[in-house]
Amino acid sequence: METSNTLKKIGFATFIMMASVFASRIIGLVRESTIAWMGGVKASVDAYQVAFIIPEILNHIVASGFLSITFIPIFAYYLSNNRDEEGFQVFSIIFNGFGLMLLGFIAITMAWTPQFVRIFAPGITDPFTFNLAVKMTRIIIPAQFFFFTGGLFMAVQFTKERFLIPALAPLIYNIGIITGGIFLYPVLGMEGFAWGVLGGAFFGSFLLQLVGARQAGLRYYFNFNISHPDFLKYILLTLPLMVGLTMTFSTEILMKFFGSFLSEGSIAAMNYGLRIMFILVGFFGQAVGMASYPFMAKIAAKGDLVRLNHMINQTLKFIFLVMPFSVLFMVLRKEIVMILFQRGAFDLQATQLTASILPFFMAGAFAFSAQTIVSRGYYALQNTLFPAIFSTLCVLASLPMIYGLMKLLGIRGVALGLSLSVILSSLLLFECWNRKSRNTHKKEVYYFFFKLIPISLVLGGVLQGILMGLRQIFDAGTLGQNLIICTITGLAFSVLLPLFGVLLRITEISILYDKIFRRILPWRKKMAENPK
Repeated sequence: METSNTLKKIGFATFIMMASVFASRIIGLVRESTIAWMGGVKASVDAYQVAFIIPEILNHIVASGFLSITFIPIFAYYLSNNRDEEGFQVFSIIFNGFGLMLLGFIAITMAWTPQFVRIFAPGITDPFTFNLAVKMTRIIIPAQFFFFTGGLFMAVQFTKERFLIPALAPLIYNIGIITGGIFLYPVLGMEGFAWGVLGGAFFGSFLLQLVGARQAGLRYYFNFNISHPDFLKYILLTLPLMVGLTMTFSTEILMKFFGSFLSEGSIAAMNYGLRIMFILVGFFGQAVGMASYPFMAKIAAKGDLVRLNHMINQTLKFIFLVMPFSVLFMVLRKEIVMILFQRGAFDLQATQLTASILPFFMAGAFAFSAQTIVSRGYYALQNTLFPAIFSTLCVLASLPMIYGLMKLLGIRGVALGLSLSVILSSLLLFECWNRKSRNTHKKEVYYFFFKLIPISLVLGGVLQGILMGLRQIFDAGTLGQNLIICTITGLAFSVLLPLFGVLLRITEISILYDKIFRRILPWRKKMAENPK
């Protein structure tokens, strides 16, 4: 009964986070579409993307993206033992100590921005692109303080099992970027989007989350007791994440590093393709990972590895359903890119370049999604050292492969190399987890995965045939016709996938569809409960 109730809570929380991530990805695509419309795949857009390298590294150093992962288990321990006061004391120590450290890092990176840009984007030799990247970097860097503090505020809300306000953070952040770009681009060019980043971070990640945390009972103390045992424990948990390299973080950095050696617009084109792929990763991986982690942490705190393994195995099965969706995106790659981006400065040539990259990124979508769950298994056990070391070694080992594929296939080789890297690292990390936790049911996960591969390929072949027929009927060069092609192909996919699920007895597909329809159409649930 307890497991069932927990899974129901996870399901509800997952739905909230899925809705948030999906809405965020849609708004994110509007953001990217706005950037493409105004900047296309030109040098100024490359500079804008490069401007995020140093802020992302700074964010990684203070582990802002891992605050929920490392802070939640510590904070949850106090709440579960009715020691809220002590929990907020620890919160305040972390907030004060790491906040001051972050402000120091911000000052250093602001002063040495040109030198850092030369290190992380050595292929940029054009003075205009370089100077623009430096200027926008300095605008974006202070936003990391808002991400850090907002991350702690969200961790408090997650621990209290409050998900709605944290779910709004990425939406407001993206709206801020779009607003800044639309109103400031005519005056400042791409710099307008950089100011939008700063504004979106302040209102979405900081101010709104402060309100949500206060509603959840937040208490702040001017406490700098860095000798507190749980502050030292937090540092030990977080330090490996500070110095380690995760695949998601490294993908963003390596894409820009290797892209700086390619032709103008390569970084921009790869970024557009990566954003499309992250729609599925966010929907299947990020949302499920964020929603399930607080429950995983509580199960791990009780030392119940059997339940934890069961949760991870079942979650991975649902996450692997991203594979047929990835194939759908591969088939419709040209139509999707044209619908999303082809307008203004983003011309047909830019569409063809981005569409040629997309399948190579989509091949790794399932692995990007899965690694968020497997790594959280370790984090729930408060083991951040092993996944950090393991992931760092995988990133370093992948560098020669990415370089070789770049020399062989150019921009498509970089995308393929990044996908292969995350596939191999996710598979090996899961196998390491199985050995550590004695996961006796791992074969079910592998069986499900390998069963989905031929299904996805067959489904892709059928959809490709449908697409070729539709292209003979409709003009694929116009927005309206492409929308019709995508709609018909998507409807065919939505019918064929559950049909395959029934014929091949893949219950997870039916459950996924049922959950979606029950949430979207709540009246169906009422009718099922009260048939008359």
